Amino acid sequence: MSDDSYTPPEVWTWEAASGGQFASINRPIAGPTHDKDLPVGEHPFQLYSLATPNGVKVTVMFEELLAAGRDAEYDAWLIKIGDGDQFGSGFVDVNPNSKIPALVDHTGETPLRVFESGSILMHLAEKFDAFLPGHGPARTEVINWLMWQMGSAPYLGGGFGHFYAYAPEKWQYPIDRFAMEAKRQLDVLDQQLAERPYIAGDSYTIADIAIWSWYGQLCLGRLYSAGTFLDVQSYKHVMAWAEKIDARPAVQRGRMVNRSFGEPHMQLHERHAAEDFETRTQDKIGEDA
Repeated sequence: MSDDSYTPPEVWTWEAASGGQFASINRPIAGPTHDKDLPVGEHPFQLYSLATPNGVKVTVMFEELLAAGRDAEYDAWLIKIGDGDQFGSGFVDVNPNSKIPALVDHTGETPLRVFESGSILMHLAEKFDAFLPGHGPARTEVINWLMWQMGSAPYLGGGFGHFYAYAPEKWQYPIDRFAMEAKRQLDVLDQQLAERPYIAGDSYTIADIAIWSWYGQLCLGRLYSAGTFLDVQSYKHVMAWAEKIDARPAVQRGRMVNRSFGEPHMQLHERHAAEDFETRTQDKIGEDA
């Protein structure tokens, strides 16, 4: 045992200055920290999000629905998690878990809150009869893989990504532990994609949207700067699939929405109309807008 090994106390207590990139917004209690109403636009769907992988799932889904001719116009409002927007009272009313993305569907008699990215994908897929088979084994297979993503990604993000990229110090044990699991998950995907063009079979579905937003973007070098470390190029079937999904115009638009980092031409902080992609990116309106 090393001299600096940690012995857990009998009862854990919160030390606010715990370090790490997200120490200022992590806390062991739920609920709002301040009163703040959410804005509401003119479209039936109001999305409150940020272009993290979980947020990208939903904006890609909306753009795919619109590209497929569905009446799925939406307003997308930026939630700055670094500023604690997710702890405002209005946001907590929509998602008591204070995580993005959160959606309010105004198409019915009463506004309907939908939270958790997988739930939002299923809600929209069922509402518009798109990217999810209506019944039978094909539907079950899509849901299998959607649930796989929801259960697996925390090991990639909160596990590997945190200790490899965000923790205040680099510790070999957690990095090795979660790198092993991240690579195992990539191998699961690689073996599946060796036998089929898309995650759940022959058709592009919400399973592809959900999994690409995490694992596709990881392989394309957009998460944690860890592509070389994880040897992503060795997963040739995942790489080919990731590039194929990335080439879809709706995916390219979706990953711009609620993006507040990276190159200015890829940042569309809010999305209220299709023309915003041409007129409202940060290179058009200025870095401080």
